[in-house]
Amino acid sequence: MVAKTDKRKQSLYFPEVMLQEIQQEAARLDRSLSWIVQRCVKIGLSDIRKLPSVNDIEDDADSDD
Repeated sequence: MVAKTDKRKQSLYFPEVMLQEIQQEAARLDRSLSWIVQRCVKIGLSDIRKLPSVNDIEDDADSDD
């Protein structure tokens, strides 16, 4: 049985240099841009989850100093 995949579309905007790097890797690996970005997210998500959320960062304006 083949798993059903969700193929919703989403527009993403990258800085020109980053897009060029993604395109180069896609060409090198003979893969789509989508495949490259999906793998980047899959590989990097554990590191991204280590970043503090905006709610975890104290605002200097709220301090009593």
